[in-house]
Amino acid sequence: MSLSQAVIELRQYRMKPGRRDDLIALFERAFVESQEAEGMSLIGHFRDLDAPGHFVWMRGFDDMAARKAALEAFYGGPVWRAHREAANATLADNDDVLLLKPPVTAARFDLPPRRPAGADPGPASLIGVTIQALDGPPGSDFADRFETEVRPALEAAGASVAGWMLTEAAENTFPRLPVREGETVLIWVGRFADAAAHADHLVRAEKAGLGDGFGAASKRGVIQRLRLAPTARSRLR
Repeated sequence: MSLSQAVIELRQYRMKPGRRDDLIALFERAFVESQEAEGMSLIGHFRDLDAPGHFVWMRGFDDMAARKAALEAFYGGPVWRAHREAANATLADNDDVLLLKPPVTAARFDLPPRRPAGADPGPASLIGVTIQALDGPPGSDFADRFETEVRPALEAAGASVAGWMLTEAAENTFPRLPVREGETVLIWVGRFADAAAHADHLVRAEKAGLGDGFGAASKRGVIQRLRLAPTARSRLR
């Protein structure tokens, strides 16, 4: 299955106490193939290692029109109708959503096909997600500079960069699911062997001058870092 990712949602859910694993079990049983049948790609789903009550996931679409059609079909369809009460009962807040786009082909994820339910998922990496606030839309040369300067520097500091994205500024045409508006971000996603490798990367990145943003467009110090553990059926792992 090809990976739709011209538009990507990064969704951070805050769960009701003790309910994260309940949602993950339901999600991986009922909401993976059913969403992909409507034209979405489920890129990754994760437990936040630093927030026991948070579930983080990403899904992709071919474009904004495809996103609207896919969301209308899924949330108006029989699978969501059958399970929405059980899913919603686990959630304290699900409105922390960033709408994103990889600006160049090289920024997109290259992931293996999804393994069938119940198959051995194979080894998982620690997934690090860095969310960097920007002062505004980056310049036309930003993607080239990231690929030729920033990405090599991050990888020299021990990260395996899986993909990166900027804010998608298009109107949210499915307002039933709100997204964060009025902000511009750069997000990059890295794989690390384990928590020690991720910690070592942060030290090396700081020494290399990468710890507080990338260039003049960055809001210095306005950074969120997530350490994520892939769930059993996550394609990104």
